[in-house]
Amino acid sequence: MNRDDGLEGKVAVISGGASGIGRALAVAYARAGAHTVVGFFPGDPHDVGETVAAVERENGRCEAVELDVRSFEQTERIAQAALDTFGRLDIAVAAAGILRRQPIADMTDSAWDDMLTVDLSGVMRVFRSCAARMNSAGAMVATSSIAGGVYGWEDHSHYAAAKAGVLGLCRSLAVELAPRGIRVNAVIPGLIESPQSLDSVNSLGPEGLREAGKIIPAGRVGTVDEAARAIRFLTSDDAAYVTGQSLIVDGGLTVRWPS
Repeated sequence: MNRDDGLEGKVAVISGGASGIGRALAVAYARAGAHTVVGFFPGDPHDVGETVAAVERENGRCEAVELDVRSFEQTERIAQAALDTFGRLDIAVAAAGILRRQPIADMTDSAWDDMLTVDLSGVMRVFRSCAARMNSAGAMVATSSIAGGVYGWEDHSHYAAAKAGVLGLCRSLAVELAPRGIRVNAVIPGLIESPQSLDSVNSLGPEGLREAGKIIPAGRVGTVDEAARAIRFLTSDDAAYVTGQSLIVDGGLTVRWPS
């Protein structure tokens, strides 16, 4: 096993750890010898116990903590849990998010506010709580999206606005926290097969993903493991001089000439 990336013995807090990229990342860290504290939302239909079990199968350690990123009290609690359980906090990954289809004609203030409270302000809360407890030479990564981060997406203006805001947040925190040795980056996943994208009501659904794969240069949509490995890289010593950047993980979708 390659342990040259400096992750062995590190401790990471991951919001949105019950499924998708968050779960895959917890497993990726376990394989690198890092420990994790994963946040899960009680209303999430996915079982965070499966994340813990998957980590333990890789001989890793994982603590699951209830987390609603709309609450600063709860982001404080998960950040402190890293110190209480493992004695340190080195990495923070903001992967929690919601996705709702909502045309602008039907957009309500509450629908707009709820989206930004979770998908943008929730990132800020996780980072604020973790930065206050983080060791020097720490690293933070937020998940944005090609929707908002690169492209527009009809019927998803609130989602795209939040994901675009994540990029500005990460760039600014990269500058602000650099004197403390903390790096801040964003990952912009393209079309990734995950519980969120498989939702036919609010996203593409299985058939939409299959059709989308035909226009991606790589010939398919991505996996949560591929997105997770990109995040793991950005939080490793291999990316020690990388901060304030946005890494697109999309199989070439955003650079393909339209045909």
